[in-house]
Amino acid sequence: MFNYSKLKGRIKEKGFTQEDIANNLGINKSTISLRLNNQSLFVQDEINKIIKLLEIPGEEIKEYFFEEEV
Repeated sequence: MFNYSKLKGRIKEKGFTQEDIANNLGINKSTISLRLNNQSLFVQDEINKIIKLLEIPGEEIKEYFFEEEV
């Protein structure tokens, strides 16, 4: 399981909602909720789009998508 709290914070920081992110990814808003709550996994294409949309620096990608919950 991954900790997406930093990603959730970045979404708010950039002025987006989960629904905005879902629309940009072309997925249902319930699907993004499932992803952010560890009920399903992000696919590579979604991660790439979110990185660009939220302007996440390359060296910080791990912190947003691959930090394991303790």
